[in-house]
Formats: sequence, structure tokens, C-alpha cells
Amino acid sequence: MAELSGVGEMWRHKRVLTASLVGTAVEFYDFYIYATAASLIFPSLFFPSSSPTAQLMASYGSLALAFFARPLGAAVFGHYGDRVGRKVTLVTSLMLMGGCTLAIGFLPTHAQIGWWAPLILCILRFGQGLGLGGEWGGAALLAVENAPPGWRARFGMFPQLGAPVGFIAANGLFLILGTILTEEEFFAWGWRLPFLGSAVLVFLGLWVRLKLTETPEFAAAQAEAPPPAMPLASLFKHHLGAAIAGTFAVVACFAIYYIATAFALGYGTTTLKIDRSDFLSIQLGAILFMGLSILIAGWWADKTSPTRVLAWGCVGTVFMGLIFGPMMGAGTLLPIFLILSLALFLMGFVYGPLGAYLPALFPIQLRYTGASFAFNLGGILGGALAPIVATWLIAVQGVEFVGLYMSAAAAISLAGLWWTSRE
Repeated sequence: MAELSGVGEMWRHKRVLTASLVGTAVEFYDFYIYATAASLIFPSLFFPSSSPTAQLMASYGSLALAFFARPLGAAVFGHYGDRVGRKVTLVTSLMLMGGCTLAIGFLPTHAQIGWWAPLILCILRFGQGLGLGGEWGGAALLAVENAPPGWRARFGMFPQLGAPVGFIAANGLFLILGTILTEEEFFAWGWRLPFLGSAVLVFLGLWVRLKLTETPEFAAAQAEAPPPAMPLASLFKHHLGAAIAGTFAVVACFAIYYIATAFALGYGTTTLKIDRSDFLSIQLGAILFMGLSILIAGWWADKTSPTRVLAWGCVGTVFMGLIFGPMMGAGTLLPIFLILSLALFLMGFVYGPLGAYLPALFPIQLRYTGASFAFNLGGILGGALAPIVATWLIAVQGVEFVGLYMSAAAAISLAGLWWTSRE
């Protein structure tokens, strides 16, 4: 019987990890195809202006909009995740995110319906942010609350692996379409296919998640005491310091990611005039280093602590930021590939352990709200403004200053980690 019980536990763990990885990969695929399109497609199709820079910044503004929706999504989905359960909340967030992404694929352009096009695009982008605001925290809890002793960071890294998987799927599809379609076909209708294809991936994610049961830790906490009536109010009243420190701790990962992906893509294809397919190819190669470092970070965090791994990743980012601008400014593929690979490799160390780090800051019945709120508020500080500020810095100071944005973000995250280590 013990052997059968062990086999059943193994299959349960596999199902949980698959659900946390697949669901998060789908969510991040949806989020990243928008980031890619915001750099390549949307500036000319939805934001007509007198200059390419103004178009790009307007498009990045719509990209940033979802980051401001994510804390609201964290509050709403966190409320029900802490009161009702992880499973039903994760299913709802996935449906919201996927529905908005699918609708973008059918959206007419500015040339067809005028200013209604960017307005509806921004509304759908806001809906994407709401969905993702409830996704990450629930997926992280699904993994770590099912983890055996000594495995929380390695289980917690599975939803983090959804980021590179989603990125590879998103940018890989854009790369394939850009290769097989002409420029006119790509801008006329080809860009819509990644958004329409999201429906298939969402169905897959729902199929996996609907087979889950509630996490053991949450079920035990529910049986022991009723959940707070207003989890967000309880969080602010009793755990505000942890929420603020956790918010600062995640700033670096968002700054690195959106500068090394969305900003770099826009800068490389517009300012440096690098072929779109070539740039997408080097980004796909660089993202593999992020997947590798997430795996290393998960193992290292279980052997030491998530805080220590995150801190070392931030230290490395401070120094990496000093050379990021000059290497991007070199304008040739090899130095750009090397610096993007280094940036995304460090990204794995400031991102991979977050699945174990943030939930540990809060009690079980406030974890969904606390982890989601800190993660998504940090996204505003680190990610929402990153492409916009980087584009502005280039215009007024030069590309050399862009890396300093990441160095400053890493310093902020170090301060948050130091604060929580004192608790």
C-alpha cells in the first residue's frame, strides 16, 4: 500500500507541476505576443503619428497599461483565491487572459475604424493585465503548496519556466510568419495569427487545470480557521512591510526582461536597422540562457535560500547594467547576442526563486493576495515604464544610459531583499 501511495503522490506532483508550467506558459505567451507586436506591428497600424519614435512610445504606452491593471487583478483574484481556493481562480484568470488575446486578433486597425482601434486595443490590453494579475500568484502557490519538504524552490521554479517557454512560442511564431510571409502579408493579416492561435493554447491550459484538486496547505488552513473577509485589508493592516519589501524585491526581474526583450527588439529593428528575423533569432537564442539559469536558481535556492540567490542575481545585474548600453550600441549581432544572453541569464536568478520567496512572506490565508500584489506592483515599477524610459533615455542621453536603468532596479531589489531578511 505504501508503494501505491508513493506512486500516486508522484503522479499528483507531475500533474501539479505540469499544470503550473503549462498554464503560466499560456498566460505569458499571450502577454509576450502583445509585447512583440507592440515593438513591431502596432506602432504603424494602431498609433499613427508624425515620427516612428512617437509611434513606438505610444505603442509602449499601451504595453504599460496592462502593468497598471495587474495589481487590480491581483487584488480581485487574490481575494477569491484566498477565500474560495486556488483552482477556480486560476481557471478564471486563464479564460480572461485568453479571451482578450483572441479578441485582439480580430480587431480592425486605425485605418479601418479610426481612433476606436487604439481605444479598444487598450481596453483589451487592460483585460490581459487583469488576467495575468491573478495568474502568477496562483500558479506559484499551486506548485509550492504541493512541494515535499526541501523542494519548495524547485517546485516554485516551474511556473517561472513558463516565461521562457511562452517567449519562445510567441517570438518563434512571429519569426516563422515573418519568414514565410511577405512584408505586406505580415502587416495585413499575418500578425493576427499568433493572437488567434491563443485559443488552442488556452483550451490546453484549461484541460490541464480542471483536473486539479485544491492544494493540501490551503485545504488544511481552511479547515483550521475561516479566511479573512477582506484579504487585501488584512494584508495592508498586518503585513504591509512585507508587501512593500516584496514589491521592491521583484523590480529587477521586470526591468531586465522588458529592456532585454521589448525595448531591445524595438531599438534593434528601428534605430539599428537590423533585420526583424535576425533580431528575433538572437533573442530566441538568448532566452535559452534564462531557462537554464532558472533551473540552476531553483536548485541553488533549495540548497541555500531564495533570498541569497536573488541577492546574488541583483549584484550581477548592477554590473551587467554598466556594459549593457555600450554593447547594444555596437550595432552588430554578436555583441548584442552576448549582452542579451548575459542579461537574461541573470534574469533567471532574480526571477526563478520568486515562486518560493514571495509566498513565504505571508501566512497561508493571505498568500494569494500578498504574493500576487507584491509581484504585480513590482511589475509597474520595473516593467511598465522600462521600454518607455529606455526609449526616452536614448533620445536625450544615448543608449549607454539604458543599462543604468537595470542597475538602479537591481539596487532597489537588493534593498527589498535586505529588508525581508531582517524580518
